[in-house]
Amino acid sequence: MKKTGNIGEICSVPGALNKVAKITGLFWIMKIIATTLGETLGDLLAHTLHLGYTTGLVLTGIFFLIFLFVQIRSKQFVPVLYWLVIVGTTTGGTELSDFMDRTLQLGYLTGSLILVTLLINTLWLWKNTLGSIQVYPVFQKKAELFYWIAILFSNSLGTAFGDFLSDTVGLSYLNGALVTAGVIGVVVLLHYISKINPLVLFWIAFVFTRPFGATFGDLLTKTTTEGGLDLGTLPATLVIISLLGALIVYSHIKKPLEDE
Repeated sequence: MKKTGNIGEICSVPGALNKVAKITGLFWIMKIIATTLGETLGDLLAHTLHLGYTTGLVLTGIFFLIFLFVQIRSKQFVPVLYWLVIVGTTTGGTELSDFMDRTLQLGYLTGSLILVTLLINTLWLWKNTLGSIQVYPVFQKKAELFYWIAILFSNSLGTAFGDFLSDTVGLSYLNGALVTAGVIGVVVLLHYISKINPLVLFWIAFVFTRPFGATFGDLLTKTTTEGGLDLGTLPATLVIISLLGALIVYSHIKKPLEDE
């Protein structure tokens, strides 16, 4: 395994048909925005439309599975399709975590322990089935399935942690964002100054970018009495969709320019 300048990136395989995004600074920015969208969209379904966590989980699960199927069937990396699946995991992760913690009343600690176990077992099966874990490039269908399952559990775990900070610890949305930003900063620092396996740091960063993005979603949509800006879930969701869409277009244009 070669440690590169990007968290979690693995040496590419010559001639491989890659299906996922390269791990760059732009990737992490887009991932945070996608998690913010997952939070506002999940709240739009569960609260604004009064569908509840169970119905919201079913709807987001269907959304995720449809685009995951198309993504797996795709012959090459398609940015729009890839990020739709990411949004599916962030939205589905929001609903899955809320369903476990609130509908099933398992609580944040129990829910988090279950999700940690599921994530670790997924990574263990991935490693033992294919011999290694690669987050870039990914070109085998079996590896890609493990990739998306791990991402779904990571985003669900991040949701549970973010809710723990705000609901149990009592941090404001801004302070919660600062705490998770601090964790992400430590991970980035460790990537450059330590010999810790880049994949370990990648998955830690992936988990903690979820609550970091989600706190911004809560900051935008929650009422002023709850510490938010009270923009509403629908307007906030539309703004974030536009921002993510613009970055997807930019990343698609930027890559050919880099290849010249």
